[in-house]
Amino acid sequence: MSVANSKSSALWKAFGPKRKEITNNVTSDAFSITVYEPSFFKDFNPTNEFDRWAAVEVKDYTKVPDDLATFDLPGGLYAVFDYIGLSTDNSIYKYIFETWLPASEFQLDDRPHFEVLGDRYKNNDINSEEEIWVPVKRK
Repeated sequence: MSVANSKSSALWKAFGPKRKEITNNVTSDAFSITVYEPSFFKDFNPTNEFDRWAAVEVKDYTKVPDDLATFDLPGGLYAVFDYIGLSTDNSIYKYIFETWLPASEFQLDDRPHFEVLGDRYKNNDINSEEEIWVPVKRK
């Protein structure tokens, strides 16, 4: 998908029923994982494509339905932002990438970005809460 052609809603609608079949979850949290090409932010264009995953953390892969893929999230340093508001409001990302990151001692790292959608996450609700994890490394 791309920023201009988001398919997030369809992704989560397809994953929702399948999520109930996964019985070895570590927590009740869901994860929205995005994998960007290394040049995505340098040559930003709203039509540039990226991969998005709807996921849950599992103890192992023994109870994952056959028609779902698995994803191993690589470890590393992340900047974590607590966000309250609508998931359609991109101002938090503008702040992270245009204000916080340039002023920090960090730069983006080429690893997946993700959001933790916990018990306080409410899709399309002004009071929704989530954690935004941005992969970073020291400049």
